[in-house]
Amino acid sequence: MSLETPSADIAVVGAGIIGVACALQLARQGHQVVVIDAQPPGMGASYGNAGHLASEQVFPIADLSILKRLPTMLMDPMGPLRLDWKYLPRALPWFARLLLNLRPASYRRTVAGIRALNEGSLGAWQRLLQGIDRPELLREDGSLLVFERADSRGAIDALQQRMAQQGVPVAFWSADTIRKAAPQLSEHIQGGLFFAGTGHFLDPYQVVCELVNAATANGVQFLTRQVLGGQVDAQGVTLTTDQGPLAARQVLIACGAHSAKLTAALTGKHVPLDTERGYHLMLPHEHERLPFAVTSLERKFIMTPMRGGLRLAGTVEFAGLERPANMQRAWQLHRLSKGLFRQDLNAQDATPWMGFRPSLPDSLPIIDRVADGKVLLAFGHQHLGLTQAAVTAELIAQLASTRPRLSGLPELEGYRLARF
Repeated sequence: MSLETPSADIAVVGAGIIGVACALQLARQGHQVVVIDAQPPGMGASYGNAGHLASEQVFPIADLSILKRLPTMLMDPMGPLRLDWKYLPRALPWFARLLLNLRPASYRRTVAGIRALNEGSLGAWQRLLQGIDRPELLREDGSLLVFERADSRGAIDALQQRMAQQGVPVAFWSADTIRKAAPQLSEHIQGGLFFAGTGHFLDPYQVVCELVNAATANGVQFLTRQVLGGQVDAQGVTLTTDQGPLAARQVLIACGAHSAKLTAALTGKHVPLDTERGYHLMLPHEHERLPFAVTSLERKFIMTPMRGGLRLAGTVEFAGLERPANMQRAWQLHRLSKGLFRQDLNAQDATPWMGFRPSLPDSLPIIDRVADGKVLLAFGHQHLGLTQAAVTAELIAQLASTRPRLSGLPELEGYRLARF
């Protein structure tokens, strides 16, 4: 096929949860869509996320206290927020921009941007899963944040107030209420915050697979290729892959932490994209411990019940895309769980995992249409990629369309590429 004849209306680069959800929505609008990724669909960060629909997490992962924690971040290889000291020289410019975005006005813009996407996330997921006849993949049963120390009550009360001010549905649960709902949790738990407007996915990887099946049924083609570069031309965009060129009228860049190079090639814009390396530990013999996702305030990790067992997740490491995984960080999650239950969790046959979460210094994704409409962008969702995937897909479908803008979707100004 000649380069003058596009082989697809839209080429989606990235077969994670965001790329696949976008591809399905675009195909439903009548576009001919091809999805390109070096890995099979869902095998990146989408495979191993915590499975929690974290619509309550409207605040960025960092605040000004990160300055006090920096020595610990560098020295403690097992800490919940880790910065590899060997990666520090490359990370410093990114962290400098992060700190600038913690100034009051910038921080308020970040919270408003996260909140707008999160407020639409549950409804968008309901629509997406209903559309493929698989609503049972999402359990809309809320989530719980627990605390164990009496001196943590002040922090819990302050967090409840901050979340209520942001419109997050939140209720304080006493220790007795928690014991009735989750009787296997430790008697040392003092109380917690219950978030009714959240839920969890029974198997995040299966969600991707079901969306792939639906997309394929709608004519989407999935190609296993590595995208090496590309250029915008008169007809659209030509991508360079390890199996030759591929032309499309539009390209959607949705390849997560790997999106910066292609974005620069197609737009000339160098985005400050880094990666939060996230770890999980899957416990296949734990099936009846928790009724919903539970997070520990003091221990700073989350436990999500899934069909395949109990998934422990939540640790963050800044070490780039190239350094080998430190799987001791995954096993540390089991050590952190000790004392949270009346009986310790069974780690027999447990499997560790690490994946790359794409993160920008203002904690907001890029969702945009640039290069005269030939390039669409959907990446940088940090640890909220699963949560925000369905609403992002609706926004991208709207950007690719000439139809009037749908009501109820977030305004896109805060997610534009031009902010960098």
